[in-house]
Amino acid sequence: MKAFVIVATKGRARETYVLLDYLARQTLMPSHIIVVGSEPSDIQGLDHHPLTADGQVSLLLARASATTQRNAGLDALLPHVDALAPNDWLVAFFDDDFRPAPNWLETAATAMQDWKELVGLTGHVLADGIKTERGIPEQDVPHYLGGTRQPEPHWSNSTETRVLEGLYGCNMAFRGIVARDTRFDENLPLYGWQEDYDFANRARRHGVVALVPACKGVHMGASSGRTSGVRFGYSQISNPIYLARKGTMSWRTAVTLMAKNMLSNLLKTLTGVRIKDFPGRLRGNLRACLHLLSGKLDPLRVLEI
Repeated sequence: MKAFVIVATKGRARETYVLLDYLARQTLMPSHIIVVGSEPSDIQGLDHHPLTADGQVSLLLARASATTQRNAGLDALLPHVDALAPNDWLVAFFDDDFRPAPNWLETAATAMQDWKELVGLTGHVLADGIKTERGIPEQDVPHYLGGTRQPEPHWSNSTETRVLEGLYGCNMAFRGIVARDTRFDENLPLYGWQEDYDFANRARRHGVVALVPACKGVHMGASSGRTSGVRFGYSQISNPIYLARKGTMSWRTAVTLMAKNMLSNLLKTLTGVRIKDFPGRLRGNLRACLHLLSGKLDPLRVLEI
């Protein structure tokens, strides 16, 4: 099984360069890598990476949005897979600040070869900097991957493969049968929060999606390139409601997700937690609630904030 990689990046050319270093060390080398930025500075210097010089990396630009950039990568991938059968290849999506273990792609390919119904997977995140104030430092990554530092608590910390409804977008892979005709919903703009859940849920019409804990990696959670707190807070309400209305997320899941995030934002604002812009997120939550009551709620309205 051949493996391809798509990376959507914004404001993290340096982090993306290091990710290419990790991809160059994969035991199953990617047949091709597509990096999609939103402006020239996003991909600055990547043309000097050895993989790019060897023709193994394509550098593209698309409108700033996780969904739009990933779709541009999927469209650019098609000529590279045109002669391949849909079950003979996979495409992995890595965040620019994700660091996969050397056997991530090989393990994903093996899982899909052994489990014919498996069409999408996500791996075990050994440490997730999203939950910390400054993220995971680059120098700490090898210690997690090498086992000299124990994994941090995380929902993906498991010893058993299990079926899921959605996948974690920082590290996920799909069979070609999904990637050929499924695209990310561009009505979820900018950070595209929950676009991974939506995409994976629609992929389930082809089979099952699952956690494969043998695919290990570290999500550094770099703060550069992220959307504003108010915009993110708006998406925390608008996106789940949009997906529930669309039918790719249950209302139970959507309501639980919104309630959990609003409560977290409120408590962390009141207690002065400064890891993220929780006051901004709370203001975004409240603005979305007002739009819901007035009938104006739409994920695309985040572009007006």
